[in-house]
Amino acid sequence: MPDFSQELRVGGLVAGVDEVGRGPLAGPVVAAAALLPPGLPQALLAMIDDSKKLSATRRLAVLAGLYAHGAEIALAAASVNEIARLNILQASLLAMRRAIARLPRAPDHVLVDGNKLPGGAIPCTALVGGDGISLSIAAASIAAKVLRDGLMQRLDTRYPGYGWASNAGYAAPSHRAAIIRLGATAHHRAGFGPLLQGLN
Repeated sequence: MPDFSQELRVGGLVAGVDEVGRGPLAGPVVAAAALLPPGLPQALLAMIDDSKKLSATRRLAVLAGLYAHGAEIALAAASVNEIARLNILQASLLAMRRAIARLPRAPDHVLVDGNKLPGGAIPCTALVGGDGISLSIAAASIAAKVLRDGLMQRLDTRYPGYGWASNAGYAAPSHRAAIIRLGATAHHRAGFGPLLQGLN
């Protein structure tokens, strides 16, 4: 379970950063940066975990609780065009840098989920599996997933048939079948998987 030990280890004002959406066939990659205040209720802390382990209802409840208790969370994205231009890794790091820059206060240190650092002037530490050990990274992962899932649900109403409200753009069999049946949209990532080759 995530806790504050990683934040205490580096000291100072620490932000956790994570991204969501590196693997889908469609949609942007979204990053979040989270500064958690001291004194969060134990009941809320106990609810925080890697976003992939939580239900959508639980993620929304945790995020609402974080905002209600003064958490500072900044969100950012990199578009499908930026993914095509930069590659998915560099687009993910770009989204992270944007999220960090949007925080209302500059942190002293940034904890990043994964093994790649976004770069920039603020010292960063990469933590593989960080969303399972750091509370601030886990909070960022929840915020990023809530935003991205919401974006994909809204896109689903504009582009029905791909199932984005349920598959969030990932390569579910029904999504792949829809690409073959309907063709790719402007929100599909050119070059992501053989089903997208030549369809845009």
